[in-house]
Amino acid sequence: MTALLFPFNVPVLSDGVVTLRAHTPDDVDPMCQMANDPDMRRWTAIPVPNTREDSARFALEVIPEGWNTGKGMFWAIEAEGRYAGNVDVRGEGPITDIGFALHPWARGRGYMRRAVDLAVEHAFTEGGKEVVHWKAHVGNEASLRVAHACGFTLHGTQPALLHERGRILDAWTGSRRFGDPPVPRTPWTSAELDAGPVRLRPYRESDAERLTEAFADPLLRHWLDGIANPYTLANARATIAHAIWKAATGQSCVWVVADPNSDELLGNVSIMDLRGNPWNDAGELGYWLHPSARGRGLMTVAVRAAVEYALDAAGLDRRRLSCYAAAGNTASRRVAEAAGFTEFGVQRAAERLGDGSYDDLVGYELLR
Repeated sequence: MTALLFPFNVPVLSDGVVTLRAHTPDDVDPMCQMANDPDMRRWTAIPVPNTREDSARFALEVIPEGWNTGKGMFWAIEAEGRYAGNVDVRGEGPITDIGFALHPWARGRGYMRRAVDLAVEHAFTEGGKEVVHWKAHVGNEASLRVAHACGFTLHGTQPALLHERGRILDAWTGSRRFGDPPVPRTPWTSAELDAGPVRLRPYRESDAERLTEAFADPLLRHWLDGIANPYTLANARATIAHAIWKAATGQSCVWVVADPNSDELLGNVSIMDLRGNPWNDAGELGYWLHPSARGRGLMTVAVRAAVEYALDAAGLDRRRLSCYAAAGNTASRRVAEAAGFTEFGVQRAAERLGDGSYDDLVGYELLR
């Protein structure tokens, strides 16, 4: 019996909203548009520049060869009756990896989560795959959200895993095994809170410049040890990516304290160590302010809103919160006390400061 060849060997998969199907010549133009989208260029290894001929070769030569040789399963994603992107499960053995991309018009509509679910389920039940690995550039929040929503176990950052267009890059990694349910493995701990003169929201890439300004401030550097010197835009982007990963893995809830009108970063509030105790019902509060925002009581307002959310059963559902401040950091201690925290002890010479000296560390606590 003659084996079927492309496109007849491509199974059509659908959940009623998105359809995975074989690529056709009609997909070449939208694929070329997608290939030249700035986000596509930034987050993937796609060649730059990318011509229509490049897209045609990929869609009509490389992908059919992958199907025909068993090197992978490569689908076009269709939604609303039009080409929406690609999803690929690559590899010949039981261990594979997944790649995916959406055309700009299709983003933010949940299509990729559906497409990945269809592709991974087929890979397990019909393709004989045991494990599907996911990896993405550190900072690619859109890809991380898909992997998180589709039930991938998020492992961490693998240094120097990717080599793309002459660059060696760190990668976020995760995997899904046969039998894993297609649901998030951890809560994504983020929320937006309106608190009168401030708004608490998750970090965005656009916060990098203000973050760099804040961490150049001598007072902030005095009370916070371990800040890179100099602290660059690259450091700021890494800080933001770290906060996003911590949220995705349910370890911390980190907010930007933002101006409600301009959305400008004014500071930071965090509830940390959400998975750091055997009962998973405590957390540690941390906070700092940009120098331009000091002296207006904004941090007290922000901390109260964060604490209320942390203790609320419909929020982070914490039973106990702790907070620590250097004994000499009067402003920080006043914020904790104004938010209802009670001092419970002092550890002598336990807080290393930015200049390498040590101060006593004052502990505060708040019970629900």
